[in-house]
Amino acid sequence: MAQVKVYGNHTELRKVRDELSRIIHESICEVFAYPKAKKFHRFIGLNEDDFIYNDRSSSYTIIEILLFEGRTVEAKKTLIRLLFRRIHEELQISPHDIEMTLIETPKENWGIRGVPGDELVLPYKVDV
Repeated sequence: MAQVKVYGNHTELRKVRDELSRIIHESICEVFAYPKAKKFHRFIGLNEDDFIYNDRSSSYTIIEILLFEGRTVEAKKTLIRLLFRRIHEELQISPHDIEMTLIETPKENWGIRGVPGDELVLPYKVDV
């Protein structure tokens, strides 16, 4: 399971939302062998008064990816590096303006389709 939350300046985020969503999803699918049909993204655009940052531009973006635990350290690092590279190359957003966090929780801490996550039958592997 992967759910994505993206925070940024609402004006800047609106300009790149669709392409950023595509980049994030394609990268997760590639690195984690995640099903292409599973896409859960939330974009939270913030007003300037509600988004405080110091040495970043107006393109400053925070990406949180919530996951079942189980991916290897190397797979997680590969995803992070791929996202930095692709976002910079395809959207011209500097890595200095991107921060991301992979948040892993045990499957039993999720509730999905009426059952605890550890009782869910998944059509893909988590331990990659």
